[in-house]
Amino acid sequence: MAYLLALDQGTTSSRAIVFDAAGRVCGLAQAEFPQHFPAPDRVEHDPQDILRTQFDCAREALANAGVAARAVAALGIANQRETTVLWERASGRALAPAIVWQDRRTAAECARLRAEGWADDVRVRTGLELDPYFSATKLAWLLDHVPDARQRAERGELAFGTIDSWLIWHLTGGRLHLTDPGNASRTMLFNLQTLTWDPVLLERFRIPAALLPRVVPSSGVCGETDPRLFGAAIPIAGIGGDQQAATFGQGCLTAGMAKNTYGTGCFLLMNTGDAPVVSSNRLLSTVAWSGVENAEEGARAAYALEGSVFMGGAVVQWLRDALGLVKKAAEIEAFAASVPDSGGVVLVPAFTGLGAPYWDANARGTLLGVSRGSTGAHIARAALESIAMQSADLVEAMIRDGAAPLHELRVDGGAAANDLLMQMQADVLGVPVLRPRLLETTAFGAACLAALGCGLWTRTDEIAAHWQLDRRFEPQRPAGRRAEARASWARAVERARDWAQTR
Repeated sequence: MAYLLALDQGTTSSRAIVFDAAGRVCGLAQAEFPQHFPAPDRVEHDPQDILRTQFDCAREALANAGVAARAVAALGIANQRETTVLWERASGRALAPAIVWQDRRTAAECARLRAEGWADDVRVRTGLELDPYFSATKLAWLLDHVPDARQRAERGELAFGTIDSWLIWHLTGGRLHLTDPGNASRTMLFNLQTLTWDPVLLERFRIPAALLPRVVPSSGVCGETDPRLFGAAIPIAGIGGDQQAATFGQGCLTAGMAKNTYGTGCFLLMNTGDAPVVSSNRLLSTVAWSGVENAEEGARAAYALEGSVFMGGAVVQWLRDALGLVKKAAEIEAFAASVPDSGGVVLVPAFTGLGAPYWDANARGTLLGVSRGSTGAHIARAALESIAMQSADLVEAMIRDGAAPLHELRVDGGAAANDLLMQMQADVLGVPVLRPRLLETTAFGAACLAALGCGLWTRTDEIAAHWQLDRRFEPQRPAGRRAEARASWARAVERARDWAQTR
């Protein structure tokens, strides 16, 4: 039997899962690695920690599955996306800690560039907001602050990559310097229309082209691992950013299909087909994947609109750690379900500002509608409703941008196990919410890209065949009550906005 090895390199841990040809989990492993916060606005990883934990997990997952490397048909990679690594080509040694996607050290530089009028052009070329979230200003910072880095980069001695590139370089013993269009589209250096590195942006951000990886399809054999790593060479046949991989693993392969990942935050991606949609509602447009049979004949790539919620599952953590309303996060469902509704309480969890479509850094958490009869259970219910409401904001913004109407929402992530939250989401959106049996959709998506890329699977139909429904949540709230709830939420958001500046 042939097997697939998926590497799922995340922000706080590395995971590896072995799947069989039918998409069943055969073995898995996970290892956390340290997070480094050298200053209030800085978040870093040791690139060697990423390599060590990810390769160890791969070996452990193979061992747990009882599968030898020679039986693995292909390897797929899913990775934290915008995190930036700069390394020496000759040795493969990172020249500095990886600057993580959460890092805000280049906020002032981004503000300066926005003041100079760059934001609109960056949005048109890349589909992204001009923000330190993305890789371009992180890389420029490294070139300016690592001794001799800029000069060495111009001489072709250094390499840049997001985590997929860093892994592939070391998986192949330094033979390959690659990325896929999905990861490239998160750097703020990649043109969505041409699907190439943008020379205008490289000049503006002062990035030498010699640093950049070669862009290859998300699905397709692009090389093989060094046989010394796992005992035999394994074809590398799938590359995808974590959210793109999760969208693929959820089978959202045609325009209008969408998935939402409920983690610390929420990431909602909607497939927009074979053309990028430049958002007028401050959503992100991104390449979803390439090299895959698409519904649109001859399409070079599939695209997606993306919106993020800063406080998803983190709201439950706040209820547990700051307010002490529950002892364990898993208790929140029963606690919130102990009351029939929120009793008019509305929570806007803008503790670190609001993400899309508001992008309001000055918004702050707001609790409204509290009466003498309000209890902790009402606040808990309002907290879960806030996750559903923020996700609905993203869907509505996507529709305003011209995306196809949403007919269903597929869900994954840790908080997707909360039945009450999923029912709330269906009620707020007015469409069914579908939860699969396998919530490891990021790793599964990487495995699917690899399976198609190596020819183990021949059609994307096989993803749907292996995708299994756990539960379907149908909307139960009447349209009139849904509209009232959305209007109440909108009023609450307006009161939360710009608070830090105007108090």
